Amino acid sequence: MIQRAIAPKARGETVRQRVYLELRRAMEQGTFKPGTRLPASREQARTLGVSRNSVLWAMERLQSEGYVLARVGDGSYMADDLGALHPSARQPSPQRPARAALHPPISASLSQRGQLIADTVLRWNPPLQAAVPFRIGAPEVVTFPFGVWDRLARQVSKAQRMAQAQYLDPAGAPALREAIAQWLWASRGIRCEAAQVLVCSGSQQAIDLIGRLLLDVGDEALVEDPGYPGIRASLAGHGVTVRPVPVDDEGFVVEQAATRWPAARLAVVTPTSQFPTGVRMSLKRRLALLDWANAQQGWVVEDDYDGEFQYGPHRLPVLCSLPHAERVLYVGTFSKTLHPGLRLGFIVLPLALTSAFAMARALSDRHAPGDTQEVLARFITEGHLLRHLRRMRELYPQRQQVLIEALAQASRGKLVLQASEQGLHLLHELPAGADDQSLSARAQAAGILLAPLSRYCIESKRRGWLFGYAGYDTAALRDAATKLARILEN
Repeated sequence: MIQRAIAPKARGETVRQRVYLELRRAMEQGTFKPGTRLPASREQARTLGVSRNSVLWAMERLQSEGYVLARVGDGSYMADDLGALHPSARQPSPQRPARAALHPPISASLSQRGQLIADTVLRWNPPLQAAVPFRIGAPEVVTFPFGVWDRLARQVSKAQRMAQAQYLDPAGAPALREAIAQWLWASRGIRCEAAQVLVCSGSQQAIDLIGRLLLDVGDEALVEDPGYPGIRASLAGHGVTVRPVPVDDEGFVVEQAATRWPAARLAVVTPTSQFPTGVRMSLKRRLALLDWANAQQGWVVEDDYDGEFQYGPHRLPVLCSLPHAERVLYVGTFSKTLHPGLRLGFIVLPLALTSAFAMARALSDRHAPGDTQEVLARFITEGHLLRHLRRMRELYPQRQQVLIEALAQASRGKLVLQASEQGLHLLHELPAGADDQSLSARAQAAGILLAPLSRYCIESKRRGWLFGYAGYDTAALRDAATKLARILEN
């Protein structure tokens, strides 16, 4: 018999749930031996200070789980075959190895590929804290037209909602794929069919699908150095060998990549606004990269993560809009154009690959939420995306200028950033090999997220700091600039 009242109530637990847990704990800890007769329900209720119904409910559940056997006319007994539950049955002995030998650490049970994925934490730790200056990659969300979005959601008919409640096409809702294809032609000059568009959960899943479907373990992939750690972490998690390629004033150095890494089968680039330097890839380099892909029978992944945010009079066309770009996979995301919580992006693929990519998506998470796809499709086709981006293209250069002026004034000219005609952040570069970690660490201790350029380097000795400005209002930018200036003085 249990000789004490049940444990204090945990949040959300009912009385009968607590009775069940207490009885089960007693059985597992050896209070009742296998095969022994259990006290009557009335006796247990008095001991525990609860109603008999609570005990009966707990006993029925324990019976359904195999802990208890009920014998008609003879009461309830603990099952005979539960001796392994008791601590004494698990103690090491001369005949029984120690528990550690029987049960190695859980991490040791991972497959080779599983361990590669687990080890990506050494290469990339996606930020989890709320966006504060000067964290990069954070768009403006305060002025996002949530009211418009909610109105579009309310306008969805019951028949449409019922259709969206079913299992859907893993490639994406037809209406959204069509809307994306039309938007890409109008906005980025990309001629593609809706059937070439695969909807995914942002650019990170796009890279994951590409690594799984186009590369084998041991294959080589070219990445920009410095470049986005999430890309190389994803590829390395699939057993791909990541090869760094330097970035200069014209972008990805194709000639060096081809000479140094002749066996590479894929290159991932950010040609419109190189991450994190902001450099635009020259036309000469773009054509050279396409020649490399066609000669190598390899693939080029064009990550156009913030291509919509170009503020000058002329917008740079995308790589995949050039002639002979059949081996370019175009990756886009709504995390920057709208907001990261949406978790929607897309890949523009050759038609021959779409079916395989759709099935790979189905294997991992089946498809994107149907109701969100429906609303986004209407958000695009009714012109709300265009209007939102126009507002952001006016707002972001203003915030960029506020950042430049605030830092220069607060630091008395010690920290002067150069303006940029594209992107969501600015780079302040230091001499090669300089220490860019110390200030970043001190800034973080003061509540400022200032990413060091070295965080994005593999072999590169380039150093500096990245200043995100898009998602922060004037007051927040000025306040962060003042705090950072004080840190610099010290």
